[in-house]
Amino acid sequence: MRDVAIGGDMIRLGQFLKLADLIDTGGEGKVLIASGDVTVNGEVDTRRGRQLHPGDVVAVFGRSARVVP
Repeated sequence: MRDVAIGGDMIRLGQFLKLADLIDTGGEGKVLIASGDVTVNGEVDTRRGRQLHPGDVVAVFGRSARVVP
C-alpha cells in the first residue's frame, strides 16, 4: 500500500484515483467506479464524488493507496 498526500482535508474518489496513479485517465476511473471495481475501506463504492479523508484506503485491481494529509 502506498501513502498519497492530499492538499487539504478531503478529496473526491475520482480525483484520488488519478492522483494516486491507480488509473491512467479520469474516464477510466468513471467506468471502474461505476462497474464496482473500486473499493473504499474494503467496501465497493460506486460514487465518483465520494469524499475521502485521511486514513481512507482505496483499492482497484489489487493495488491500493491510503489518503494522508
